[in-house]
Amino acid sequence: MKMIYYGHTKEDLKTKKVLPKEHWQLLKSHLNEVALMTEERTAKFGAGKLGRIIGLAHDLGKYSEAFQKRLDGAREKVDHKSAGAQEVYRRFGKVIGKSLAFIIAGHHGGLPDGNKGAPANLPERLARTDIPDYQAYTVEIEIPDLNNQDLASMPAPKAPSMAAFSFSFCIRMMFSCLVDADYLNTEKTMNMERYITRYKSVTSLPLEAILKRFEKKYKFFLDQNRRNPTVINTARQAILERCLAMAKSEPGFFTLTVPTGGGKTYSSLAFGLKHAVEHKKVRVIYVIPYTSIIEQNAQVFRETLEDETQKENIVLEHHSNFEYPEGIFDDWDEHEKVHRLASENWDMPVVVTTAVQFFESLYANKGSRCRKLHNIVNSVIILDEAQMMPIECIKPCLWALAELVFNYGATVVLCTATQPAVKNLIPANPKIVEIMENPNELQKIFKRVTVENANEMSDEELATEMADIPQVLTIVNTRRHARLLFEKLLAKEQDGIYHLSARMCPAHRQVVFAEIRRALQDGKPCRVVSTQLIEAGVDVDFPVVYRAAAGIDSIAQAAGRCNREGRRARGRVIVFDPESHGMPKKGRFSAAAALTRSTERRSQELNDDLLSLEAIEYYFKQLFELERDNLDAGDILKKIKDSEDDLSFPFAEIAEKFQMIDNATVSVVVPWDKHAEELMEKAARHPFPASQARSLQPYVVQVYQYELAALEKERVIKTVGDSVKTIQLHN
Repeated sequence: MKMIYYGHTKEDLKTKKVLPKEHWQLLKSHLNEVALMTEERTAKFGAGKLGRIIGLAHDLGKYSEAFQKRLDGAREKVDHKSAGAQEVYRRFGKVIGKSLAFIIAGHHGGLPDGNKGAPANLPERLARTDIPDYQAYTVEIEIPDLNNQDLASMPAPKAPSMAAFSFSFCIRMMFSCLVDADYLNTEKTMNMERYITRYKSVTSLPLEAILKRFEKKYKFFLDQNRRNPTVINTARQAILERCLAMAKSEPGFFTLTVPTGGGKTYSSLAFGLKHAVEHKKVRVIYVIPYTSIIEQNAQVFRETLEDETQKENIVLEHHSNFEYPEGIFDDWDEHEKVHRLASENWDMPVVVTTAVQFFESLYANKGSRCRKLHNIVNSVIILDEAQMMPIECIKPCLWALAELVFNYGATVVLCTATQPAVKNLIPANPKIVEIMENPNELQKIFKRVTVENANEMSDEELATEMADIPQVLTIVNTRRHARLLFEKLLAKEQDGIYHLSARMCPAHRQVVFAEIRRALQDGKPCRVVSTQLIEAGVDVDFPVVYRAAAGIDSIAQAAGRCNREGRRARGRVIVFDPESHGMPKKGRFSAAAALTRSTERRSQELNDDLLSLEAIEYYFKQLFELERDNLDAGDILKKIKDSEDDLSFPFAEIAEKFQMIDNATVSVVVPWDKHAEELMEKAARHPFPASQARSLQPYVVQVYQYELAALEKERVIKTVGDSVKTIQLHN
């Protein structure tokens, strides 16, 4: 009797009991279907045939009797991945074969390291001799041969220096295609309801229709500006129209240099949508540096692009705080289900994400992080506040962006008021097009402040000056400094005093922001002490801003909160050297502040402005020169280059080394108001408390591991379920 080989069992979703074999998925069906899906994905970058091969070969090990017994209930674990890896390596050799072997060996556990040294590494996997016999596959599966034509359109290095990088990047991209196809096909078999949900609610609107919605909103703003034709409004209108006009430009690298307050968020989205339509791109990916402002940007995009009455899903908001736990899918509402599923592979027209999520995924090795990568192909990538890319990993970030432009059909826009001088850090010297016709002229139009240097100021002196100014904002570098200064100010003046910190949950911050804006608008006293969180994307307008010494990019961001609407001839930005507790010991705060001072001296010699484009370019060139040995602190590019000869790419090691944030933080819920308490009570009663994670987001703060340990020692942390942690404010 001919043996029937199965790829997956199937359970009754309610009883969790295994169904009879006639409901199981045939192995040949799984392999052929995954091969077709993987080929469709890899074909987007010229690797279609290779995609078909890895799709067919990834589960060849399941053709062993040992694995089939495992499906029947045997307890013995079976390595089904090494078989396919060995098969493609034997068939296609030390270059193509090894590349495909990486992908197949890692399609569950993650791309392995390519050097010898551990059982999980690829050489050890390829050398294993205890693999159960899987040759029965030859009866059902035919793995095609390769010829030169099959490889003719593959990604190729743009410069000799990029050869190893391009090769390893392509392996990771093909890995993305396989793991996404494998997951989706398995899901279709095991949980058809989930599979249908994934596709039924994501918009079927083409980008052309989404762009029309944007243009309708744009006309509304145009009418508003005509009724209020200020110099600033007119300039913002010109910026947006220029972005729409330049969207017809050929895909590639762009910069968008717009002064703070120039409406660059809305204008860059306009460019992204129009450019995507003009050049048949599939999505717009908007990358933001801070989780603290991603919610507000995503909401603006939703209000602009989605029809609330239709419950549409056009904009996906995905960042580290929205990592959905497994095993609780049935407890989400329909809207949440779609967003959770789309966060796995970014299958939505507009994605709003963080730099951490975006770049760490590009260097990840786990399938869960890499599934989305193939959906970055042929997209428009907008990096908001591009100057915020951490210096320690700026070179790997730029190399990844360059590779996406050169070989994967992406257009990249570096969008900022303080354009970092990164041209010399991008490999292969690409042409970079500035979207604005005359950024220098824009700087003059939006010049609303003068920058003054106050030298050293004690907290006492600063608090005294703030108490004498009815409306004033002071931005400092540390939470401790913000607290101490606020206490000093409070001792002198109680009227209209506000404090802002990332340790306030978003719901609390939004209430304070609303009070601040109302006080400013009504001309009432408003004295604010804040950490840097107010600098990015927060729409407030103070006549006077004090800024603790920092890099020129931070000074420029602070200036964006001063005389923002140009209601005064000039606002005042006063830079001061704080007491010692106002300069963080870690990082490069002191070095950046010293560079700002040297840039200021040079600007004075040239009768120039500290915030001029020339001064900003000078500052960043000096900064990158000072940090030239630290632009790739994890030696990511070196590790890839050193692996070139034998293709021993250390994928797992690179994923561990490439961290854009030094210390992992933990989400803690603060029961700040009655609604938060009700949500926590609901979570406590729920069989899967983590399913309430998204609704609790407005009440979440991030704490470091050592801080969590201290709070737990004080017994003020309560854990609900396995993962939801909340701080107990009352006994």
